[in-house]
Amino acid sequence: MQTTLPAAPTPDDAALWHGGRLYLADQRLLPDRAEFLALDDAPGVAEAIRAMVVRGAPAIGVAAAYGVVLAARTAYRAAGPAWHDAVTADLDLLAQARPTAVNLAWAVRRMAALIARLDGADPEPALLAEALSIHAEDRAANRRMGDLGAGLITGPTDVITHCNAGAIATGGYGTALGVIRSAYAAGKIRRVYADETRPWMQGARLTAWELMDSGIPVTLQADGAAASLMAGGGVGWVIVGSDRIAANGDVANKIGTYGLAILARYHGVKVMVAAPTSTVDMDLSCGRDIPIEERDPEELLSCGGRRLAPAGCAARNPVFDVTPAALVDAIVTERGVVLAPTLEKMRALMG
Repeated sequence: MQTTLPAAPTPDDAALWHGGRLYLADQRLLPDRAEFLALDDAPGVAEAIRAMVVRGAPAIGVAAAYGVVLAARTAYRAAGPAWHDAVTADLDLLAQARPTAVNLAWAVRRMAALIARLDGADPEPALLAEALSIHAEDRAANRRMGDLGAGLITGPTDVITHCNAGAIATGGYGTALGVIRSAYAAGKIRRVYADETRPWMQGARLTAWELMDSGIPVTLQADGAAASLMAGGGVGWVIVGSDRIAANGDVANKIGTYGLAILARYHGVKVMVAAPTSTVDMDLSCGRDIPIEERDPEELLSCGGRRLAPAGCAARNPVFDVTPAALVDAIVTERGVVLAPTLEKMRALMG
C-alpha cells in the first residue's frame, strides 16, 4: 500500500506490501512492542493468520490476498507456465487458516477467480494489483462506514465496544472504531468504554492502544462490568464489528458480544454492527449455520504464561458467539445501513 515502510507499525498498518514482501504488524506483541513480521511465502501467511499475528476479519482477508500473491510467485518459480496446478495447495492452506471469518475465504475466492483468467505467464503483477485493490477498497469502505455509522448517533453520548474492530483489524481506519473515530470527530461521543475481551485481551491490548493513539477518551472495563455501566445511564450505543453475518442478519462476533447485546436490549441501549459487505455470507441462512472456531483451552487456563486454574480443570474456549438479528438495531456497511435487519432487508442490501 505504500512505497516506504514505517519504522514501527501504527494502528493503520495491519498489513503492508513493501519490497516484494508482506509485512504484518505482530498483534501478539502489542501494546508492549510495535513490530512487523516479514513474510515471503503462503504457508507463513497461513500460520500468521492461525497464530493471531494478524486478526480481525477484514485484515485477515487482506493478508490472505497478499498470501495468494506469494503463493503464485512460488508456484511460477517452481513450475513456470504450469504454475496454475502448483498454486492450488497454498490456496487451500490459506483458505483453511481460520474457519469463522468469512472475509478470508472471500478474498481467496476473489484472487482464485483472477488466477483462472490468467495464462502461463508470470502471474505476480496481476495478482499483486488485485491484492492492492482489495486493500484499498477495504480502507475506503471503512471510511464510508464511519460516516454512515456516525450519522446514526445523536450525541454527545458514551459508547461501549467489545474486542477490537479498529484499524489494526482491517485494511485501515477500522469498522466499529472507524464509526467511533468519525463520530468522535463530529462531537457525538464523549467516551468509549472498551471491554477487556478475555482471553486474548484484544480490548485491553489493542482497542485501548488504538483509541489513545487517536486521542479519543477511553476507559477499560472488565467484560462483566458492562451491565452496571449501562444501569447508570449515559451509554447510548454498543458498537462492534463482525466476523460473519448470516443472510437473516444474525451476527457472529467475538465471544461475549451476544451477552452484551442482551444487556443492551434490557437497558434500552442500541446495538450497532459495522462490517463490510465481504463479511455478509448470503449462503448461510441464519447464525446457527456459522462455524464457530474453538481454540486451545490453555488460553483460558493460563494468562501471561502463568497457570490460573487447578490442574485437571476442563475449559471451554469458543472464540465467537452469534447475536440474533432481533437484538441488532443497525448493521452498517459501505453499501448502506440496515435498521432492524431481516432476511428481506439483507437481500435488498446485497442486491
